[in-house]
Amino acid sequence: MFLRMDDRALLNVVAFGSASGVGSRTLVAHGGWTGSWELWQGPFERLTARGWRCISYDHRGTGASVADPATITAERLVLDLLAVLDAVGVDRCVLAGESMGSVIVGEAVVRRPAAVAGLVLAGALPAIPAHAGSPFVAAVRADWPATAAAFVDACVPEPDADHLRRWGRQILGRSDAESAARLLEGCDGATFDASAVRVPALVIHGELDAIAPLEGARSLAAALPDAELHVLPGTGHVPTVTVPDEVARLIDARFPVGV
Repeated sequence: MFLRMDDRALLNVVAFGSASGVGSRTLVAHGGWTGSWELWQGPFERLTARGWRCISYDHRGTGASVADPATITAERLVLDLLAVLDAVGVDRCVLAGESMGSVIVGEAVVRRPAAVAGLVLAGALPAIPAHAGSPFVAAVRADWPATAAAFVDACVPEPDADHLRRWGRQILGRSDAESAARLLEGCDGATFDASAVRVPALVIHGELDAIAPLEGARSLAAALPDAELHVLPGTGHVPTVTVPDEVARLIDARFPVGV
């Protein structure tokens, strides 16, 4: 479905599984930078088979969603996430974020703690780096296809993953250069208060992550009051894509029925 926002943005929202059943669990997931909801497709397929309801959406600047790039800010992304929870009738869920999406879901947990039973952070960043005026943002605007391709290659260092890198380039290619640049500039320096998160957290990080250094994940896990950190050997920045079985297994084990 498409969710119409008050600034004329249209967000593409997808849902899988059933909301019915005693003890049913709901996962609401946010993608990273220019990554659409499809970054979570693999874990969703595994989790719905285990009785989970799974929901995601293309946040501003990604996938099939439509928004004026000038409206893209970290604040707006947080408000969009809360609006999605309301629109799909989620009273309580596990929130998940990938890469810079981890900051967005972290802030949403702090703002609406009663709606969140747990937090999943994959390839997480404690804070979104400062990008204003950076050479990377200039490269995004100058040659978005080449910059996106190089970024995907850095995200997926795993061997025998050419098919996933091709898929990643297709996913990022649905964004346009200005939206991709604004997702960096508009979220410049955004962070959240990890110490204020009062729910169980699961931090999943690839050992070979060249985008979000492992040390940042370690410090984030240490700052969260109740966190498990799982470092996945031989894995890069997008474990949700490259090792979805393991990501789903970890989520299912960390947040049992009745959480």
